[in-house]
Amino acid sequence: MRSKFRAQRVNPMIENPSRLTSHASPNIRILGIDPGLRVTGFGILDKSGEKLNYVASGCIKTSGGELALRLKIILDGVNEVIARYQPQQVAVEKVFVNVNPQSTLLLGEARGAAICAVVGCDLPMLEYTALQVKQAVVGKGHAKKEQVQEMVRRLLRLPGNPSPDAADALACAICHAHAGLGRLAISGLRMKRGRLV
Repeated sequence: MRSKFRAQRVNPMIENPSRLTSHASPNIRILGIDPGLRVTGFGILDKSGEKLNYVASGCIKTSGGELALRLKIILDGVNEVIARYQPQQVAVEKVFVNVNPQSTLLLGEARGAAICAVVGCDLPMLEYTALQVKQAVVGKGHAKKEQVQEMVRRLLRLPGNPSPDAADALACAICHAHAGLGRLAISGLRMKRGRLV
């Protein structure tokens, strides 16, 4: 039985072929994910040497309704993004402990659905706190969402600001490009049953 809920992308900035380098293929494609139960942001960028090139971004939206169906939308949506853009590594924002424990649990379940999609595709994944992401992109860990959006726009040379959730996902990918790739490369980590070992 098909669910009436569908993954929707809001404000997608679809692949811009002129942005990609015309000669050699990019070194590494990174998927950034900003998990949320209502809106899960995603952002794809290519890192070629020290250059970051924007590929795509958008959101997977769920409507209200049964929790299990909403989690399936997130799982299917992330799988679709992975199949379409073929990332080589993934960066996911860590859950912060909220004042409301129920909200924290729901966010953790949405995050788990996104991570299951990543692990199911055998992709290496690292996690970053919001503080780490903001520090890497804006230069201060307590930056506002608008500041993150503006810096993502500038760093990736976008014509306009991405949606807040897509900007957070792109920021997570940028953080990984600056900090995480080195950790994966020099540590000699490899994938085993969906985990880095």
